[in-house]
This record gives sequence, structure tokens and C-alpha cells, in this order.
Amino acid sequence: MIYIVLILLLLVIAFSYKYAWWKPAVDWKKPRVLMYHMVRQHIDGAKFNKLRVKPEEFEKQVAWMKSEGFHFVTMQELQDDWGKHPEKTVAITFDDGYLDNLEHAFPILEKYQAKATIYVVVDRHDRDWSTYKKAHHNSGELAREPKLNDEQVKQLAASGLVEIGSHTMTHANLDKLNDEACLSELTQSKQQLEEMTGKSVHSFAYPFGIYSERDVGLAKQAGYTNAVTTIEGIDDFSPDFMQLRRIKISGKDSMFAVKLRLKLGKREG
Repeated sequence: MIYIVLILLLLVIAFSYKYAWWKPAVDWKKPRVLMYHMVRQHIDGAKFNKLRVKPEEFEKQVAWMKSEGFHFVTMQELQDDWGKHPEKTVAITFDDGYLDNLEHAFPILEKYQAKATIYVVVDRHDRDWSTYKKAHHNSGELAREPKLNDEQVKQLAASGLVEIGSHTMTHANLDKLNDEACLSELTQSKQQLEEMTGKSVHSFAYPFGIYSERDVGLAKQAGYTNAVTTIEGIDDFSPDFMQLRRIKISGKDSMFAVKLRLKLGKREG
């Protein structure tokens, strides 16, 4: 019996260490920015299932936020009204521009009247950008994922629920580009998305979360006023709008883990 008690105690300690459920919440007056990629079923044996949140799980997450009184905003709205938002303000963001954002995520956003920002890669079709970060990621898995076409991007932009932001022309690894090429990736994507949607584009996401102070400066020069990173956490009341943190939502997270991530800003263990 004593061994069973010790095992249970160790499990409780390990669980508490992993999730830090006992820690107090980060001030709910501080907005949360969530990072998603795809909303679709997992693929057996696939490398990137962490980027795939199942539609039923995404609906559980949005429904829970709605029931808890979260206030949904786009990234531009978040910046424009920073410091004036009510408690539990959240900005849902999607990177890359996958077709499932329209087919699976948007009906859920519409059902719960939840706003979101989608960072679109302009030259996004048949492009295996995972290799731009790590050459051995050459399975073509992300290249095979269907992407939004231009009309669908325009449709989402006109919905009133979705802001279209930029994710560069080619999902470039900015660290590997010279100044001229980097600025071109930033300015051309902004201009083409504005022409495509008929709306101004001021929000940006750094591909792979890889960026330097140079890239921050070039993003400002290109005309962006806010940009998100992949740095996990919740920003303070006076953030650098060109280096905003996000809370990563994984396709392998339980609902319990998602709630804790919104509470604390990141996985603690």
C-alpha cells in the first residue's frame, strides 16, 4: 500500500511540475495572443501534427473562451486599443494561410463571433518552406497542405471577422537574406496583400519566429505597425508592438493544457 501511495504522490508532483496549475494567473487585463497554424484532423505518422488542431478541439477552445467572457479582437484592433481592452481580451492568430482556416476554422469563428488574424504567405502554393529552416525537413508535408487561393483570402478579409496580415512573400528565413532581399520580402507581400484584399495591411508575423533587430527595423520601414514572434508568453502593459509574444496552441494539447496556457502564458514544465 505504501508503494502505491508513493507512486501516486510522485505522479501528483510530476503533474504539478509539468502544468504548474497552482501558479496564479498572469493579470487578465493583459491581452493574450494565441498562435495556431492549421485546424484539421491529424495525419498518421506525420511530423507536423503539433501544427494541426483538430476542428472539434478548436471548437471546444473557442466555445470555452466565449463562455468565460473572453473579448476577441484582431491584431490591428489589439494595437489600436491597447490598454483600453476589457479583461480577458484575446487575439487568435493563424500562420501561413492554409485552406482549412476557411473550411474548418472560419465556421467556428463565425458561430461564436470570434475575430482572428491570418498571416498569409503570398507565394504559398507548392512551396516546402519547412526546408528554409532545416534542410532535412524535406518530406514535402507542408507543401502538400492545401492553401487559400487569392479569392478565398479576399473572402475572409471581407467577412468582418478576419484581418489579413503578412507572413512575407515566400515564408523566407529572414536571417539568410541580405538587407535588400529582406526588405523586398516585407514590402512586396504587404503591397500584394493590400491589392488582393482592398484593405490596408499593418500586421506581420516573422517566419519561423526567426528575426533580428535589423528585421524589426526593416518591418517598420516597410510600413508594418505590429508584428508577432514565436516567443511564448504574455506581454506587459507597455510592449514593443514589433516583437509581441504569443501563446502556442499545439495540436497535441488537452483542453486542460490550453486553459493553463491562457492562464500562465506558456507551458511551465
